[in-house]
Amino acid sequence: QVQLVESGGALVQAGGSLRLSCAASGRTFSNYALGWFRQAPGKEREFVAVITKSGGVTHYPDSVKGRFTISRDNAKNTVYLAMNSLKPEDTAVYYCAVAKADFRYTWAPRGRSEYEYWGQGTQVTVSS
Repeated sequence: QVQLVESGGALVQAGGSLRLSCAASGRTFSNYALGWFRQAPGKEREFVAVITKSGGVTHYPDSVKGRFTISRDNAKNTVYLAMNSLKPEDTAVYYCAVAKADFRYTWAPRGRSEYEYWGQGTQVTVSS
């Protein structure tokens, strides 16, 4: 069974930075694409970032592009999300996720249904 544990969420002022971490256990981490999603109160869970199993390709929605960076350390079974220039609209619970198995090294899924395992979430609150 795969377990994902996020950490790093906090209350931060607008313009500030945070780095989220997600440690995984129970699976060979390097064989899967990894993603971050977020969910604000009253809204659907939305895609934030993805990194391919090789780590060579990343994708972001326009809302965070240029401010957020996803990275992975397969030796530590950990995926990170560095968030800079935070805005109040970034306030949400952030979830890391492990994608379903796929042979493609360049596969970078962005839909929730393409992910198999989810963490419990970590709260990020950005004050104005």
